[in-house]
Amino acid sequence: MLWWFERNGAYFTVEVLCLPNGEYELRFLSPDGTERIERFQTARDLAERQHRIDSALQARGWARAHEWTL
Repeated sequence: MLWWFERNGAYFTVEVLCLPNGEYELRFLSPDGTERIERFQTARDLAERQHRIDSALQARGWARAHEWTL
């Protein structure tokens, strides 16, 4: 899954990857090109973190612009 958040013409991207070993990766790409990756062993931990990120971005004025399911 990919989510794009937009604020003042800038985009922040959040990506979820299912890894071959059964873990999950949550990747963040900031408008300045900085990338951060977090790994999770369970879908529940990933979903909880995703929710916190979504809430934090929206609280800072970022709006969901697009969503894409791979």
